[in-house]
Amino acid sequence: MVRFSQMVIATALVLVFTGIPAQTPAPAVSDEAAIKQTASDYIEGWYEGDATRMERALHPELAKRMVSFDTRGHSRLNQMSAMTLVQSTRAGGGNKTPKERQLKDLTILDRFNNAAVVKIVASDWVDYLEEVKFDGQWKIINVLWELKAQPPAPAAPTSDK
Repeated sequence: MVRFSQMVIATALVLVFTGIPAQTPAPAVSDEAAIKQTASDYIEGWYEGDATRMERALHPELAKRMVSFDTRGHSRLNQMSAMTLVQSTRAGGGNKTPKERQLKDLTILDRFNNAAVVKIVASDWVDYLEEVKFDGQWKIINVLWELKAQPPAPAAPTSDK
């Protein structure tokens, strides 16, 4: 009797699991796509003056840093917080760049587990973003950036007398 019951249960389980069509879960956004979207929100948010997109991309404890030089040639570390960057975006800092000059070349340089590094070549600077997967969302936690060299101003016309 026990064998017959076990066979009936086993057969019923086979029928139940093979007779029900599998439900396919909605496709999750890949980490690579989410990393790129975060970087896009950052650079496009800047150019568009869209503080909501910028804020969505940033971890609240973001540190954006750049080395500059004082008049004596000594290095100086300039730092910007997430709040400052969002406020600068809201004030329209990036939308002063004409559309035809807005460069947004994104490259994921590396990714390991919950950390990624993204390079953005923009119109007048290069950003290196460090992104972290925080509470299931990719956020920018650090930015190291450099200004591109500006082309020399055209020389004033000289008169040959």
